[in-house]
Amino acid sequence: MAQALASEPSLSVETATLQEPEHGLTEARLENTDVLVWWGHIAHAEVRDAVVDRVQKRVLEGMGLVVLHSGHYSKVFRRLLGTSGSLIWREAGEKERVWVCDPSHPIAQGIDRYFELPHEEMYGEPFGIPMPDELVFMSWFQGGEVFRSGCCWKRGAGRIFYFRPGHESFPTFYQPEVQTVLRNAVKWAVPRGPRWIDAIPNVRVSPEGIRQE
Repeated sequence: MAQALASEPSLSVETATLQEPEHGLTEARLENTDVLVWWGHIAHAEVRDAVVDRVQKRVLEGMGLVVLHSGHYSKVFRRLLGTSGSLIWREAGEKERVWVCDPSHPIAQGIDRYFELPHEEMYGEPFGIPMPDELVFMSWFQGGEVFRSGCCWKRGAGRIFYFRPGHESFPTFYQPEVQTVLRNAVKWAVPRGPRWIDAIPNVRVSPEGIRQE
C-alpha cells in the first residue's frame, strides 16, 4: 500500500504500526501529517485511547483520514462518526463488483463505470454509519449483497473517506484500480485552508462593539 502511494511524486509516505511506541503516531509525527491512512483488523482494542484522542483532534483541525476495509470497526472511525460501524460479513472469496456512483467525484477519477475484485470478503448492509455526505462507490457481491463501499464525510475541518476493499487474505491492494482510488483519496483528503483550532474563546468585544462586563 505504501509503495502504491509513494508512486505518486507529489506524496511523501511513511508507515506506522501498532507495535511501535505510541503506535508510531506521536504528537510530533501527526503535527506533520496531512493525511492518515488507517487499516486495522482484530487488534482494534489494543489501540491506546490517548492515540485515538490525538488522531481525532488532528482530524478536527483539518488532517485527512482514509479508513480501509475492517478499519470500519476501529476506535478512531467510530469515535469520529459517533456510530457502531457494524455490518454483516462472509469470508468466502467471492467476486466483488465496485460501481462508481459519482463519476465526477475526484476520488473516482481514472475509474471506469465499475471494476471487479475476483476474490474478496463480503461486507453487506445494513452498515452502521451516519448518512455519507457523498457516496462515491457501491459494491455488489457474488452472493447477492450490496454495500456502500466508498463514503465521504467532513468532521470539523477534516475530510474522511472510507473504502471497503482490502481483506488481508487477498491481493486487493495490488490491483491497479484500488491503487488509483487510494491515491485519489489521499489527494482529496489533503487539508484545505488554515488549521482549525477546536477551542471556546471568550470574545469579550463583538464586531459591533458590544462588550462583556
